[in-house]
Amino acid sequence: MNIIGHFIQGEISTEATRTQAVYNPATGEISKHVAIASKQTVETAIAAAHAVFPAWRDTPVIKRARVMFKFKELLEKNAEKICALIGEEHGKIVHDAAGELQRGIENVEYACSAPEFLKGEFSKNVGPDIDSWSEFQPLGVVAGITPFNFPVMVPLWMFPMAIVCGNCFILKPSERDPSSTLFIAQLLKEAGLPDGVFNLVNGDKEAVDTLLHDKRIKAVSFVGSTAIAEYIYTTATAAGKRCQALGGAKNHAIVMPDADIDNVVASLLGAAFGSSGERCMALSVAVAVGDDIADLLIEKLKPEIAKLKLGHFSDKTNDFGPVITAEHKAKVIGFIDSAEQQGATIVVDGRNAAPQGYENGFFVGPTLIDHVSKDMSSYRQEIFGPVLQIIRVNTMQEAMQLIDDHEYGNGTCIYTRDGEAARYFSTHIQVGMVGINVPLPVPVAYHSFGGWKRSLFGDLYAYGPDGARFYTHRKTITQRWPSASVREAKQFAMPSSQ
Repeated sequence: MNIIGHFIQGEISTEATRTQAVYNPATGEISKHVAIASKQTVETAIAAAHAVFPAWRDTPVIKRARVMFKFKELLEKNAEKICALIGEEHGKIVHDAAGELQRGIENVEYACSAPEFLKGEFSKNVGPDIDSWSEFQPLGVVAGITPFNFPVMVPLWMFPMAIVCGNCFILKPSERDPSSTLFIAQLLKEAGLPDGVFNLVNGDKEAVDTLLHDKRIKAVSFVGSTAIAEYIYTTATAAGKRCQALGGAKNHAIVMPDADIDNVVASLLGAAFGSSGERCMALSVAVAVGDDIADLLIEKLKPEIAKLKLGHFSDKTNDFGPVITAEHKAKVIGFIDSAEQQGATIVVDGRNAAPQGYENGFFVGPTLIDHVSKDMSSYRQEIFGPVLQIIRVNTMQEAMQLIDDHEYGNGTCIYTRDGEAARYFSTHIQVGMVGINVPLPVPVAYHSFGGWKRSLFGDLYAYGPDGARFYTHRKTITQRWPSASVREAKQFAMPSSQ
């Protein structure tokens, strides 16, 4: 039996009292098993990281950055293998996997600039012969808990920044598609990272709870569903840890009457159905302002959706692949069923999708639903599948109110030719990431990623400048070297620069 193991102290370990099946979602067959970490296994990984932290913390930042430069080179050199591992276990088509990997590599590139963003600040003569400066020091051992939908990119949001800032890292990736994550762990070692600085444990709630409660873990990063994000944040902060927990989403696109409708259709196809809709930034709701634009949007979407091709990850002509598990397929179909039962119109039905040769795979076809209302469960909850819903409103203000009233505030966009409308929308909408004629406004690596409301628990966003601040403590030092020939008078007033 092929068992995917842990990566602790620079070595792969497959020891486990429990394992879990890993499926090829295109065929529905078990391809591997993954070792599930016990509390003791996680504690072994934490101990390994804790032991090497002092030496890694004191390693010059330029040497830490050189490891990241080499790591970037190895990721690019091994891109084909990494994308195949993603496809085999997640199901996303090879071109989509390549996009995921590239966005991850861009975060490694940003981490390479650590000597610049960790320089700190210096002020001379803030008082008589007094200098003051700040510096950014690592926290210690930190942890990341990452989701199945981006098994390479989301870990690369976290550990390159944490490591280059001088921390040691414990990663708990998704147990559904662990192979690509384990492979990039091995590349880190090949890049010259000392053993123990990065450790990986596969597991479930037992592993997660061990990380959340162990006092040696100083911070936790998480990406996943809102219910789990809230649990992670509440538990971690109660244990005195720093935490950023990114949750779910319901991303809306407002389609204004003056929008370039052909551009809207083209971008909605990729944003709604790419990666089978299993993206926290997927555009799952199009809010059409006026019945005329709604009717035109559906008229143009239907023939384009009919052209979409789904199937195995290795066929580059496919547009998207299966969803992750049989259980998730049933969940997505359940949302489509509920929308129909609650009065929506199924315009394009993907419930019976079965690509030739892959009839047992976990496929859901592209689905378009019209006349959706804000009271329907398919609207209120995150579907996380290839389903695009249409809501009809009369005005832009009504569309914005709909978005603001939703519990999630991850991403949104507006399609319009009107600069005034776009500016008003981007200024006033209560959402963390906004696109103007851009369907997936995912910030580049030198900005930061995060939503509002129940899409993010914590004060700092992921990666970019916020990532550097999350994985460091600011320390401010004030220094004076008094003259040996001058005796200082007693001073009881609060010191100032007066």
